[in-house]
Amino acid sequence: MRFSFSISPDIRQRCPAYCGAALYATVQNTAYSEGLWQEINAFTRELQATETTDSIKSQTAIEATRQAYRACGKDPSRYRPSAEALRRRLLRGIDLYQIDTLVDLINLVSLRTGYSIGGFDADKIQGDRLELGIGRAEEPFEGIGRGTLNIEGLPVYRDAIGGIGTPTSDNERTKMGLETTHILAIINGYSGPEGLREAVEMTIRLLQEYAGATEVESCFYPASNMPMPR
Repeated sequence: MRFSFSISPDIRQRCPAYCGAALYATVQNTAYSEGLWQEINAFTRELQATETTDSIKSQTAIEATRQAYRACGKDPSRYRPSAEALRRRLLRGIDLYQIDTLVDLINLVSLRTGYSIGGFDADKIQGDRLELGIGRAEEPFEGIGRGTLNIEGLPVYRDAIGGIGTPTSDNERTKMGLETTHILAIINGYSGPEGLREAVEMTIRLLQEYAGATEVESCFYPASNMPMPR
């Protein structure tokens, strides 16, 4: 793995169950993938037939992320985790926004699993070490499509020069685009390790099928005995 990952003492104390999974790959991004959107539309129909805006809060990964927000000092009803926000959007009858294949793919994994997932252009990350901490008052962070985001009390991944991703929004500085050739995806398991391996395997399958992924690497942290996806 090109990057190393660490968890700050503050997160360890407030979110002791946290386990992360990271995936790095060489990819070919495109503006649109018909096959991917067939999968997105099929999931949308299933979600709308089986879930409500109340029931999605009890989904394991979403509920755990909401609890992590409270533990870190943020109101999850004001700053919603991205997986919850995406599901609520679909349940309100609002179509999922179409950005590009890599972003749409990460959104689908997040929708299916309930994990809030950071998707980054790996070549825009500064340094080779990322740490998960808690956002500080007035810490600069430009959320994608949101402008300045108040990340005080939000879990945040930082590279050598600052925050790049929270479960609510990633940073404009490291966002993916059509020029992206290397992706780093971080899956945030505030509910613990169960389900992470399956989420990584799902992400790898979609990246290989729709973004021609090669040189795929993945890791779990803290270190565990979970077998690595292939």
